[in-house]
Amino acid sequence: MSDTYYVYILRSLKDGNFYTGHTSDIKDRLARHNRGEVRSTKARRPFSLVYWEVFKTRSEAMKRERKLKLLKHEDKLKLVQMFKQAI
Repeated sequence: MSDTYYVYILRSLKDGNFYTGHTSDIKDRLARHNRGEVRSTKARRPFSLVYWEVFKTRSEAMKRERKLKLLKHEDKLKLVQMFKQAI
């Protein structure tokens, strides 16, 4: 079991849409999205990783993922822009 979980936001380079998810291996998950192995994002490839948060438990990550998925596109865009400035 992993002791690190991530909530992430990907941005489609094809259409600019965001995709939010959670994982314990962020590099592998991004690669799977970009290889077309994730049915829900296959048609919107390629993706870039534009935002992430780290959590100690899967439960915490899933709760945060649900909150992020409720955000409007404009609010996700603001979150991503603030994240870029912080890193």
